[in-house]
Amino acid sequence: MLEEERFDGLLLNLAQQCQGIDPLLDTLFSFLRRKTDFYQGEGDMARKKVVRMFEKHEALAERTDSEKKKRRADEETRAAARREAARKKKVDEVQQQQQQQQQSADPPPAPAPAAGPKAEEEEDKEPPPPGNGGTTTWGVWTQQLTDLQVQVPVPAGTKSKDLAVDIGKKTLKVAIKRGQVFVEGDLHKKVIVDDCFWTLEEDAAGQKEVVISLQKENKMEWWKCVIEGDPEINTQKVQPENSKLSDLDGETRMTVEKMMFDQRQKALGKPTADEMGKQDILEKFMKQHPEMDFSKAKFS
Repeated sequence: MLEEERFDGLLLNLAQQCQGIDPLLDTLFSFLRRKTDFYQGEGDMARKKVVRMFEKHEALAERTDSEKKKRRADEETRAAARREAARKKKVDEVQQQQQQQQQSADPPPAPAPAAGPKAEEEEDKEPPPPGNGGTTTWGVWTQQLTDLQVQVPVPAGTKSKDLAVDIGKKTLKVAIKRGQVFVEGDLHKKVIVDDCFWTLEEDAAGQKEVVISLQKENKMEWWKCVIEGDPEINTQKVQPENSKLSDLDGETRMTVEKMMFDQRQKALGKPTADEMGKQDILEKFMKQHPEMDFSKAKFS
C-alpha cells in the first residue's frame, strides 16, 4: 500500500458521513480550529499552507489526467489500426471465397507432390494472420505481445447501460443484461483484470461493437485464440509491431527476437540460433585442424 493511501479507509468513511465536499472540508477545518494551533501562526501562514497543498495536488491531478488522456489516445490509435486490419481480413476472405467458387468450375488440379522441405517452405510463405489474431463466430480479435483487443458486434441502438461485460482472470462474457449472450467462455490464458477495460463504439458503417482491451498476465507469450474452443492461429507466424519491440529494453528485445527466430527456424526444420552458434564453433575448429577426421562427428 502506498504511504498516501494508508488513511483512505478512514477518510472515505468520513466523506460518506459528511455527504459532500463542502461538509467534508468544513469538518476538517473545524478540527484544525478546535484541536490544533493551525490558525495561530503569524500573518496568513495558515492560508499559505492551504494554498501550497492545494497547488501541489492540483498539479498532480492535472498530470494524472494528462497521462490518462495519452493512454486513451494511444489505445484509440491502436484500435483503429486493428479495425482496419480486421476489415482488410474480411475483404480478403470474400475474395478468397470468390476464387474458390471460380476454381470449383475448373477441372480438378493435378495431385499435390509429397510433403517435404519444399512443401514446408511453400506453406511458410503464407502471410501472417492480420493483426496477429483472427475472426470467430462472435467477432474479431487482434493482439500484441502484451495485450489483445476484442471486437464484438452488438445490435444497433445498444447502449452501454444495456450491456453486461464481465472480465475475469480467465473468463470473458459479453451480453445484454438479462438477454442475448454474444460471447462467453474460458480465456486461452490469464489476464490482469485491473488493467482491462471495455468501450462501446461505432464503426464507419454505423455498426455498434463492444471493444475490449485485455492485458496479458504473461507478456512474453502469443495467444492461439481468445476463447477456448475457438479456431486457433499459427503463433509461429505472428509479427509484432516494430514500434512495440523498440519500446522494450535491450535485453528483453533480444530475448523476444531470438524466440521468434527460433520458432521460425523450427517450423522450417532448420537449426536454432544456439545450434547455429555451436555449428560455427565446430566449423572453425575443423578449419584450424584439417589433419583431424570429422566425417563421423555428430553435432547436438
